[in-house]
Amino acid sequence: MNKRIFLPLIFLGGSLLAQVTYDRLLNSAKEPQNWMTYSGGYDGNRYSPLTQINPSNVKNLQMKWVYHPIYQKTGKNQSKMENTPLIVDGVMYTGTALEAVALDAVTGRQYWKLSHVLDPNAFYNAYEVNKGMAISGDTLYWATIDCHLLAIDIKTGKVKWDKVMADWRKGYQYNIAPLVVKDLVILGPATNEAGANCWVSAYDAKTGKEVWRFNTNPESADEPIAKTWTGDSWKHGGSPLWNGGAYDPETNLTFWGTGNPNPGWNGDPRTPGDNLYSDCVIALDATTGKLKWYFQFTPGDEYDWDATQVPVLANIDFKGKPRKVMLWANRNGFFYVLDRANGEFLLGKPFVKQNWAVGLDEKGRPVKNPAFWPKPMGGIVVEPGTQGGTNWYPPSYSPHTGLFYIPTWENSGARSPKGDPGKWVEGQRYTGTGPAVGRGGRGPARASSAFKKEDEGFGAVRAIDPKTGEKVWDFKMVDYTEGGVLSTASDLVFSGGRDGTFFALDGKTGKELWHAFLGGPNASGPVSYAVNGKQYIVGTGEGTMYVFGLPD
Repeated sequence: MNKRIFLPLIFLGGSLLAQVTYDRLLNSAKEPQNWMTYSGGYDGNRYSPLTQINPSNVKNLQMKWVYHPIYQKTGKNQSKMENTPLIVDGVMYTGTALEAVALDAVTGRQYWKLSHVLDPNAFYNAYEVNKGMAISGDTLYWATIDCHLLAIDIKTGKVKWDKVMADWRKGYQYNIAPLVVKDLVILGPATNEAGANCWVSAYDAKTGKEVWRFNTNPESADEPIAKTWTGDSWKHGGSPLWNGGAYDPETNLTFWGTGNPNPGWNGDPRTPGDNLYSDCVIALDATTGKLKWYFQFTPGDEYDWDATQVPVLANIDFKGKPRKVMLWANRNGFFYVLDRANGEFLLGKPFVKQNWAVGLDEKGRPVKNPAFWPKPMGGIVVEPGTQGGTNWYPPSYSPHTGLFYIPTWENSGARSPKGDPGKWVEGQRYTGTGPAVGRGGRGPARASSAFKKEDEGFGAVRAIDPKTGEKVWDFKMVDYTEGGVLSTASDLVFSGGRDGTFFALDGKTGKELWHAFLGGPNASGPVSYAVNGKQYIVGTGEGTMYVFGLPD
């Protein structure tokens, strides 16, 4: 059983009395000093209008304070911080898979802490990380690994209500940052290759009652999309939610990316077929949860190329006229521009080296390279590898430079022959022999003889022109990034590497302007905020969060 420990600290500083109304969230760009959603705003841009820190003075950044949470010793904890903090009126709300805290955003002093102690038996197959929280009114919303949605009073840190959303024993987990739209808290579960069918759901922000649910897999053989799965393989298809969504108030659509189908690395039990709605972006009516449109990036995926990226909404001039678009650099190695009102495919180009497809057709569907589909793939080098050209790491779009900044990984993987996934067992992994990650990856290749020198990879922050899909610049890294990207109105770009380096780049050229070594992987999206006219930058290293500012 989980336990909660509440530790208050009475301290005067920022305002814990703030009311975060829907109007404030809708007009977050008018409050650049705050960071009130996972992506900084409903559009998913991760763009800060603040300009005090700029290319001429960024070299003077100094560390101001540090937050180091206590990690539960389960023996399975990844001890890295993926949480993007929220900052409202001088108070920071952040945490991990195990705790939520309210901190003074200037000094780091703690107002309160709420610990959620996990059942160590629950996490045979879960990632013990939390990507972020949501705030509305006087309530903070935290989705825990063991599938609780907690509504927390921002003044006291006490739990108002506790909604159990799913049963972790069936292979479910919540790592996701919820999205609050009007009076609804929207989010969905993940499953780590356990074949547990997932969904997007909305809960009443005041009571926790479920209002609507959209299933990302068929729920019966009578549904048309069940025919995109072989036999009854749809029953254990997965299609999880790993990352936050976006919202377009003009159309009242909320957008979410879905994960790969199960078994993840052997499509034989479920193909031929597209396996809907895996590896898709789905556009749902935010009030009712009804599907308005979808776009699938990798039909019948056998390479674990989840569409886990945050949808990024932008208004750009495209082919001579203004378009309201969605920008998406997908794990499969292609960059896409879609019409966000109807899902129309507008543009698609590789943003990393890829060899699994010979191109995209006029509707954006990949034309698969027959060398990779549906052969056993033993000893074949595929680009990108299973980690993808990017992963869940959030990108950024700057309306000031007009560039889309992607945390990128040029990598390849050697595949061992597909194995029998065996019989599905509830709560256990259901994969088929997985792909070995090769050059540029995290482990030895099981078919290393297939690699050549040219298969070597590297990580980079990559700037793309969304009007053309062409690369503008690269900032190559010693290692790849597990973190995201932040752009600012002063044309700075912040990101970090798995080697522990946190850095600032010139957003127009990619030139490095400043860096600090934080002692471990940067695994969260950087943010910026201001208190009393002073701007701050937040980055992470391993399990610790660091706050930087200019000299006093």
